[in-house]
Amino acid sequence: MDRETMNENNDPSRNYDPANRKAILLDGVPLPDMLDERMIHDVVHGFYDKIRTDELLGPIFNGTIDDWPHHLQKMCDFWSSGFLRSVRYTGQPLQPHLIIPDIGEEHFRRWLTLFRATVHAICPESVADLFMNRAIRIAHSFRLARAFHHGESTLGICPILEDSL
Repeated sequence: MDRETMNENNDPSRNYDPANRKAILLDGVPLPDMLDERMIHDVVHGFYDKIRTDELLGPIFNGTIDDWPHHLQKMCDFWSSGFLRSVRYTGQPLQPHLIIPDIGEEHFRRWLTLFRATVHAICPESVADLFMNRAIRIAHSFRLARAFHHGESTLGICPILEDSL
């Protein structure tokens, strides 16, 4: 399947039918019905619009990502797989983040700040909370893995909590 056909098949407006969605539990709580492919698309695209122009993160992302449409589709697939159980994402999200030099807490903190602004602008509070809880866990996991990968101690690495942003 070529990329154009794949993108047509993954078009959020064509794939999502809330009437056919089975109950999905996240951390023991039912997934809100309003969290759908369109909302994920809007969050991903809105977030990366901010990233690409950010003074701190823009140069890193723009210097690393060659094919933005492909990356955006992959990130939509990632969040859809995590929340909607679409199983479209088949990558290893940690690997690319291990090889980027010189990123630390300030970068993850900025990433979370931009993500928080995006989800709170687009999503109802309950959905924004789901996105943020997942994003905080991802950021913490990536920070621990980067430290371990670079032979650094992980003992002093605490999660970046939303109320500290």
